[in-house]
Amino acid sequence: MELAHSLLLNEEEYNQLDEHQKAEFIFEWLQFLEKLLPVTSRTDIKENQKKLVEQLTSLLNNSPGPPTRRLVAKNLAVLYSTGDTFSVYQTIEKCNELIRSKDDSPSYLPTKLAAVVCLGYLYKKLGRILGNSFSDTVGNVLKAMKNAESQGRYEIMLSLQNMLKGLGAAAIPCHRDIYKAARSCLTDRSMAVRCAAAKCLLELQNEAVFMWSTDLDSVVTLCFKSFEGSNYDVHLAVSKLLGTVLARALTSKQATVSTKHNSRRISLEEVMELLGTGFLRGSHGFLRASGDMLKGTSSVSRNVRVGVTQAYVVFVSTLGGQWLERNFSAFLSHILDLVSQSHPKATQNQMDAIGCRCCVSFILRATVGGLLGEKAQIAAAKEICQAIWKLKKVVDASVSDSNLETRISTTDVTASQHALVCALQELGSLIHGLGTTAAPLLQDSSTGVLDAVISVILHPSIPVRLTAAWCLRCIAIALPSYVSLLLNRCVERLNALKSSPEAVTGFSFAIAALLGAVKHCPLGIPHGKGKVIMTVAEDLLCSASQNSRLSMQRMQAGWLLIAALMTLGPAVVQYHLPRILLLWKCVFPSSPKDLETEKTRGDSFTWQVTLEGRAGALCAIKSFVSHCAGLLTDEVLQGLLPPLPSAVDLLTQLSSISKSYGNSLKASSTVYRHKLYELLAVLPPKMYEGITRVFHQDREMCQPLLLGNNIAGGSLEYDPYSIYEKLAKRDSVPKPLPPTLSVIAAATGLFGVIFCHIAETHRLQVLEQLLNSIKQTKGSRQQIVQLNVVSAFSTSLKHLANCKESLGPEEVRRSALTLVLSALESNNPLLRCAAAECWARLAQVVSDSAFTAGLAQVSFDKLKSARDVVSRTGHSLALGCLYRYLGGIGSTQHLNACVGILYTLSQDSTSPDVQAWALHSLSLIVDLAGPLYYVHVEPTLSLVLMLLLTVPPTYTEVHQSLGRCLNALITTLGPELQGDSATVSALRTSCLLGCAVMQDNPDCLVQAQAISCLQQLHMFAPRHVNLSSLVSCLCVNLCSSYLLLRRAAVACLRQLVQREAAEVSEYAVALVKESREDFTPGTVLKRSKNINIREIGLEGALLGLLDKELDQRLCWDIKETLSHMLTSMAVEKLSFWLKLCKDVLAASADTTQEEEPAKVDDASILTSESDERFHPFSNPRWSTRVFAAECVCKIINLCENAGSAHFDITLAQERKQRDSRDDFLVLHLADLIRMAFMAATDHSDQLRLSGLQTLQIVVRKFATVPEPEFPGHLILEQYQANVGAALRPAFAPETPPDVTAKACQVCSAWIASGVVSDLNDLRRVHQLLVSSLVKVQAGKETQSQQYNESTSTMEILAVLKAWAEVYIVAIEKQKNQSDLHNHSLKTTNSAEESYRDVSSSASGLVDLVQADLGTLSKLWLAALQDFALLNLPSEYASQLPAEGGAFYTAETIENARPHYYNSWALILYATALWLTSTGFIVADPDEGVANLSRPVTPTTMCQDSSTRPSVKSPEDVNTDRFHLILGISVEFLCSPRSDAAMENIIACLHALQALFDVPWPRSKIGGDQLAVELLNVLHRLILTRESPDIQLAALEVVRLILFAAQEHVKEKRRSAEEKETLPEFGEGKDTGGLVPGKSLVFATLELCVCILVRQLPQLNPKLTCSPAVQSGKHLLLSEDGSRLVSAALLILSDVPAICSPEGSVSVLPTILYLIIGVLKETAVKEQDGQLPLPVAASLQALKGLLSSPMARAEKSRTAWTDLLRSVHLYYSKPQCKLDEVSLLTAITVFIMSTSPEVTTIECLQKRCIDKFKVTLESKDPVVQYKCYQLLHSIFQHPNKTVSYPYIHSLASSIVGKLQETEKSKPENAAELQVVQEGIKVVTALTAAAEEEHRSHLVTCLLPILISFLLDENALGSATNTAKNLHEFALQNLMQIGPQYSSVFKKLMASSPTMKARLESAVKGNQESIKVKTAKLAKNPGKSSSIQLKTNFL
Repeated sequence: MELAHSLLLNEEEYNQLDEHQKAEFIFEWLQFLEKLLPVTSRTDIKENQKKLVEQLTSLLNNSPGPPTRRLVAKNLAVLYSTGDTFSVYQTIEKCNELIRSKDDSPSYLPTKLAAVVCLGYLYKKLGRILGNSFSDTVGNVLKAMKNAESQGRYEIMLSLQNMLKGLGAAAIPCHRDIYKAARSCLTDRSMAVRCAAAKCLLELQNEAVFMWSTDLDSVVTLCFKSFEGSNYDVHLAVSKLLGTVLARALTSKQATVSTKHNSRRISLEEVMELLGTGFLRGSHGFLRASGDMLKGTSSVSRNVRVGVTQAYVVFVSTLGGQWLERNFSAFLSHILDLVSQSHPKATQNQMDAIGCRCCVSFILRATVGGLLGEKAQIAAAKEICQAIWKLKKVVDASVSDSNLETRISTTDVTASQHALVCALQELGSLIHGLGTTAAPLLQDSSTGVLDAVISVILHPSIPVRLTAAWCLRCIAIALPSYVSLLLNRCVERLNALKSSPEAVTGFSFAIAALLGAVKHCPLGIPHGKGKVIMTVAEDLLCSASQNSRLSMQRMQAGWLLIAALMTLGPAVVQYHLPRILLLWKCVFPSSPKDLETEKTRGDSFTWQVTLEGRAGALCAIKSFVSHCAGLLTDEVLQGLLPPLPSAVDLLTQLSSISKSYGNSLKASSTVYRHKLYELLAVLPPKMYEGITRVFHQDREMCQPLLLGNNIAGGSLEYDPYSIYEKLAKRDSVPKPLPPTLSVIAAATGLFGVIFCHIAETHRLQVLEQLLNSIKQTKGSRQQIVQLNVVSAFSTSLKHLANCKESLGPEEVRRSALTLVLSALESNNPLLRCAAAECWARLAQVVSDSAFTAGLAQVSFDKLKSARDVVSRTGHSLALGCLYRYLGGIGSTQHLNACVGILYTLSQDSTSPDVQAWALHSLSLIVDLAGPLYYVHVEPTLSLVLMLLLTVPPTYTEVHQSLGRCLNALITTLGPELQGDSATVSALRTSCLLGCAVMQDNPDCLVQAQAISCLQQLHMFAPRHVNLSSLVSCLCVNLCSSYLLLRRAAVACLRQLVQREAAEVSEYAVALVKESREDFTPGTVLKRSKNINIREIGLEGALLGLLDKELDQRLCWDIKETLSHMLTSMAVEKLSFWLKLCKDVLAASADTTQEEEPAKVDDASILTSESDERFHPFSNPRWSTRVFAAECVCKIINLCENAGSAHFDITLAQERKQRDSRDDFLVLHLADLIRMAFMAATDHSDQLRLSGLQTLQIVVRKFATVPEPEFPGHLILEQYQANVGAALRPAFAPETPPDVTAKACQVCSAWIASGVVSDLNDLRRVHQLLVSSLVKVQAGKETQSQQYNESTSTMEILAVLKAWAEVYIVAIEKQKNQSDLHNHSLKTTNSAEESYRDVSSSASGLVDLVQADLGTLSKLWLAALQDFALLNLPSEYASQLPAEGGAFYTAETIENARPHYYNSWALILYATALWLTSTGFIVADPDEGVANLSRPVTPTTMCQDSSTRPSVKSPEDVNTDRFHLILGISVEFLCSPRSDAAMENIIACLHALQALFDVPWPRSKIGGDQLAVELLNVLHRLILTRESPDIQLAALEVVRLILFAAQEHVKEKRRSAEEKETLPEFGEGKDTGGLVPGKSLVFATLELCVCILVRQLPQLNPKLTCSPAVQSGKHLLLSEDGSRLVSAALLILSDVPAICSPEGSVSVLPTILYLIIGVLKETAVKEQDGQLPLPVAASLQALKGLLSSPMARAEKSRTAWTDLLRSVHLYYSKPQCKLDEVSLLTAITVFIMSTSPEVTTIECLQKRCIDKFKVTLESKDPVVQYKCYQLLHSIFQHPNKTVSYPYIHSLASSIVGKLQETEKSKPENAAELQVVQEGIKVVTALTAAAEEEHRSHLVTCLLPILISFLLDENALGSATNTAKNLHEFALQNLMQIGPQYSSVFKKLMASSPTMKARLESAVKGNQESIKVKTAKLAKNPGKSSSIQLKTNFL
């Protein structure tokens, strides 16, 4: 195919191909040419034009297929428009000749059609250049149309449309002729021709004025006629024409052009009248209509009505939203008039009425719902409300007049009902869509929305009452705050008007609808409402028999309320279940005997009431089973079962009862039957195993299947019980089918279930009875019965397959086959489909290969022999279905046979139906044969391509089936499409070609399939799909009027942006910029109003689409697409995304409730009206704005992961200056705050929540960002007013609790963030929290009865959690600052002052909380106690307080749980901090109030303690509190759920830390087994949670527990000493044994080992043999790892302190092994010479361990000594890799900290000394320096036996090294340090030496020191090092001289040079001091720094 990619056709290659390949080759070349011509230079085109024209025109004679001829025409047009136009007339003439040709053979037809298409495109492109040849061409084409068949007429119409488009006004002379031709085509028998004619006329009306002036009436009538007998496509095309023409007539200025008859402008009323005529009278005159009426048929066909309905929508959409706003009143009254009393014929029977109502509702939904913004919708709702009031007045008047004369007005009542239904439905849908933004509408008393709707509930007509109830349900879902209020009002009215039948039904409908709405309202209703409604329902049922006039209504109402009550779920229903079960029991006869006696009594009315009542009861049981499955215990089932057999028994008697009492029972018995079937279908089958016998004896079950059905629309009045059910689509009214149809559906479903559960012998009887029943019926009724039976049988087969059961013996199979086979050859296509499905399911159930092969063979034989369409379609589908259900029949031979037959059928061009069915079947086989199909892929693909290129576009079903086949083939090939082999390449090209053909198909479904195929190809072979052309195609389809196409386009985009978001976005923008007035799709984008990619990019276009779309699936896909684009590109295109979100949120900024005073100007600019035209989004819906706010949150999170510059303004500004393209979030902070503010103060509650969430994230993320211009301040400080203003409305009394709860979180985040340090500024927000706290204290009595009690739990806990967070932060800050303060005490005064400023804010924060701390602490404790109770396992449920806890009620316990889970952790931490701050000392006697033996309620908290029963002692209160906190913590930490938040675990651990920070709780846990339990819990936590923060916090708790144990042991020892009894305290007692599980020491060791081994696996002895560890490589620990290891080591060193001496001996080896192991593994030299943290910790731990009292305790001393010696031996092996310094330090620690007997053994000493000797020789000055330091400390050891060996061995080498420095002076600071330290060591030695050795040492030292001195001259030029050395030596000499004067004098005397050197140095020194003091006098400021420096030295 690559050879086809050239400007001229490659004829050599072309001629070598066969016919089929030629067509593909030509199409590929033409496709390439189409892309190439626009980008080829004009000169190249002119050079090749002649040849190219020849090649293209020659193709016309080659019988090209539809796609090919279209491409030939396009290319010729482009060629002439860019090249020369000389030969264009010849081409046109040639085309005309081809059209004139007399050859009528089918083979010549494609050539004629190609010529027609060619003319259309030439004129479209070249337009007026060809003007003079126009009339001849049109004449010729119109002449040809007279004898053309449908394809010809179709193409001619489309060509004329193209010609008109190209010529514009120049074509006026031919307009009339074209109009006449198109008129006749508009009523053509071919639907495709009608569509083409409508398109042609639509183009014509642009210039043909007469169409919308003089001939308007005839155009309208013509359109009505065209609707007759039309299909969906014709509806769309003609309604578009009709709507556009009428809109044009109304708006055009030229409509006044006068003729004799019409010299005035047409008015809106007249246009509406024209449309209304079509809607009401159809396309006929009155005579015909009246004739129809005499026959009793409807005068208006459904098609006309639907067409006119769509025309209304097109008409309004064309005029636009603003026009609708202005004219809404007139439009509404006209639309409602269509179904009002003025046109009773339109609604003369129920089916017509329902149809008309559907149409009117559709018009209103599509216009009001689709075109108007939120403000306009509110205005529209007011208008609709006025209309409802008007209609109600009519009813009131007719009802109140009791005169006989006005009795006729009952027709008014019945007629006005339909208008009311439509108005109420639209009002409900409008408010539902507006959500909480509709609040102002309902609060507007002048409109009285609620009053209007409630007043209509008493309307005489049932549909109106039901719709009014539905409207209330919509209001309740939109505004949850009204649910309780409306329920109260309805219950009140129902009780007041019990004696009115209308009121009883109306208000029961309303209550049921409102109860159905509760599950859509997250905040729920008060629990008590269930009880109220149950009482009302019982009352109605009990009083039903008292008044026969009301019996029926009360019975229905009572059961409806109980059924609706079930939707509230088990939490409510369980309290009323016993009463409900009793009611159920009473309503059915208890035995068959009672049923018999029942039959003998009563009349038709009592039976009617009985049946209705029982149907209601069954419905209530079904509702119970559906909504309260959790309550279906065995006990309840026992209660439910008894009524069922009698209910089924009654079913068998129904026919005889109906016979006795006539037709009046027909409706009731149908309803009863329906409800019983529905119930049995949802019950678990085991429940009615006993009942199925009834079905065997009586064949009632089969009877409904044999009913006929006349298809009609559904409506609410058919089944009032559906009013409380959950809907598939949220805002559409439920549309249950008429009872006769519903009962069939229910019977079908139940038959499927029961058939599986009856014996196999009975199955045969059932099937035979069904077969007989079918035989007994005739004609169309037979087909309907057959369809019902086959569907039911298919359902039963499905159940059998699911249960893996068999069908039964051979006879059953035979009957089944007979049943299905006859249906498979029915002429009803629906029945054939059902039969094919059943056929395949039968094979699946029998699952016997021979049987399956037999079935397939039947179809094969039939297909080979039969010639009729019916058999061929049925059996071809049967083959596909067989494959579908048996997953490929395995044998390839069978597959080959199937494929062969279907190939043949799909090429049967005489019957498009057969082709379509065969191809559909083939697609099923391709889909399921999988890899088996691979051998057939090539031929199938060729077949599909050939058909795509040849089948006329008018056969849409064939093209749709071809699309399915292509999709299945691409799936079969899968990833292999990426290959590079020739075959794969050819297959890939064929797939792409097929997609290209389908993209050009006029049918939307085929185009959607093309997109889906390209999507598949892009998934499998992304390199080979041209992304730019795919994106352009998708962008064009985004504004398609077809939902299918929009869905496909967005689904494809969603896939593309997951990988290539940036490219897709760029291509979309590039496409719009480049779009020429070519055939590129960009032109559509230019014209389209909906989408403006040029300004706002594809992202903005998608946001705009999201705002307009109503389809949920599409909206979800758009959101996903945008989320992927956001994730990929938001950080790079930050400004763009933020602007988009801001535009969406700011478009509604004028609805904000409250502006902060400081920024009024800013706000007014944003919300000014004039600004609207700049907004790319006008008035977006609240859901779109919520999405935009969510996007802002996502952007912040993405930026957080992208880098720190986004949250560092200084860095961001620097980088922005360097590269202006860089963009950072912190630079947009003002916008973020503004957006959060706009959202948080909106009318929509969902948006307020999103806004507060955004604000919270902004505060948390930017809290620490400093303001560079004002040091010491934070960047968020300037937005205090905004934050305050955004939060204030959320604390208003009428705000929903969820918004307030969210606002509390933001408040605490703001206060805790530390942004505002000034307390006065903080008070604004603090005051909001205080007001909430007051509300909490007020207690349950003051809670509003609007929402469920659990919402007050949510609000209270949110307040307490917010306070807890503030308190925790305050205490933490105070703690940090006191640490700072302690640190700063060592520094100077100035630091203290600055500290004072900071600390004032921290203490201020504490003061803020302190005022309310008394109250808060009680509330916190109460909340924790609630939480503890709720956490009890279910078996303790009986112990829970009956009235609930402090903040939850017993009934709403389940709803309250999640709120406690959300907030307990911070409350726990805050309580622990509060208790520690009081040190557990109860000063206030009233503190005993927090008495934990009973629940604390906010109301009882403030009572005086005297009114309370026995108050516990402070000790008891404290113990209770301690155990409460400890218990909650341990319970949670034992098994934190996998989804438990990190914050909760850390807060819990911090709470434990705080708890054990004070002595009293430590005393409680010190000697207790609890401590061991707690350690085990912490151990498990450390094992399961990797987070270092959690592990560190846990280790801190461990340390405190150990500390508590130490205190406990000390205390015991102390008291024992006082009593002078000395038993052994501490673990290990006398034996030293530790018991795992009971030993604190063991638990501690276990936990520390776990930490250490996880960080340093080398410590594990089992691992030390592994090669990884043996290699001796040191693993560097992370910073967190180092901290963990250090913490664990310090804990280890404290362990011996809680052991007895024997116990200490048993743990010592482990501890030593670990400490020294860590030292060994971590003591690696670091670059900066710093001591690594674990090394420092291990040395510290070692020191702590060695100085342990146990080392000296008499019982353990020897053992310790032995152990310590062995360690030392082990350790002092030379380790070449280690850091010598750390090693030496460890040795020194041993020497210094252990008793002499450990280290004074000769061999040990020798090795230590050797080690020091080696180190002294080190070349590294740092090592030498540390070595000297360590020796210095050893030399000063008080015990001579320890220090002397070292002095003897090492002193001489130190002196020797110092003497060497006389010759080689130190050159840098490090070497200088070494020398200085060496001299200090020798000086110290001198001081410690005995008298006789001292003089010797001084004699050695003095020459060294003097050699360091410099004379005056040398001092000036010396280096810093030399100067420092000189000063140091001089200082030392000054000290040593006087100390050892005799030695000094002797030495000076013996060496004059030394003396001279010393003197000159002293003199020089004195002079320099004089100079310095003079300088200091002048400049005293520097003294402190020098002072510091010398001090430091």
